[in-house]
Amino acid sequence: MIFASYNIQYGFGLDGRYDLERIAKGLEGADVIALQEVTRGFARNGHADMPGAIGALFPDHFWVYGPACDIHVEAAPGQISLPRGTRFQFGNMVLSRWPILSVRTLLLPRSRTVDKINLQRGATETVIALPDGAVRVYSIHLDHVSGDERIAQLRYLNDRINAFVHEGASLTGGAEFGLAELPLPADYVVMGDFNMEPESPEYCAFAGSADRFYGRTARIGTPVDAFAALGAYGPESYSWMDPDDRGRRMHLDYCFVSCGLKDRLKSAFIDTDCQGSDHFPLRVEIGD
Repeated sequence: MIFASYNIQYGFGLDGRYDLERIAKGLEGADVIALQEVTRGFARNGHADMPGAIGALFPDHFWVYGPACDIHVEAAPGQISLPRGTRFQFGNMVLSRWPILSVRTLLLPRSRTVDKINLQRGATETVIALPDGAVRVYSIHLDHVSGDERIAQLRYLNDRINAFVHEGASLTGGAEFGLAELPLPADYVVMGDFNMEPESPEYCAFAGSADRFYGRTARIGTPVDAFAALGAYGPESYSWMDPDDRGRRMHLDYCFVSCGLKDRLKSAFIDTDCQGSDHFPLRVEIGD
């Protein structure tokens, strides 16, 4: 099955045009999808309800939206008045061909900034009933300006990932209300915009540092970079491009998996032909 991740930049492509159908086309054939920079009530895209519109473009998928940032907004001077209670929401989505059994939005650590915007970031945690058993899928988006903040967010995220079986999903003890207990899968897939480059301090805080002799050894409790495990990084690999300087490129988007899924990885690919965002969708195939 195909797992895909895409930071969709509020729906705007490299050409500055808002086009969700173009984004959906870039994700055709994907079974499980993680999206970032999904908004509701954002002035830049006409206060669009992006989750609803995206969900309608994937009628064969279940979907959930996890807004980590949620604030009340007023119309700017001279702007057409907004409906009472209009809110700006910013977060992640997960879409799946199979039922999404549980959802939690994990709020990642953040610090108060002075002159640079810092939105609350989150990791949308889902438990999905795949045909061969449940798996956890996380759609995440880390801070974009501070490596120290990203390290704190990744350490918190890894703690939550490893504590999942102990904590349980979004509901436990459901027998009290006649509900079946939710599955507690050990295996997971973590996808999203990490805003870090391979082998950066943030990357090593999450994936572990590489030993000078043995390299990076797979360890229980430490996520495995699917692209690295498959040897899919090229000398000029990138997943983001500056729309104003297209020669400025970085690899910022990743798919990490649990050690239990490492030997099931089949292929990993970044589709740099897609123009629907300043990021590019990545795809990872996981077999039986």
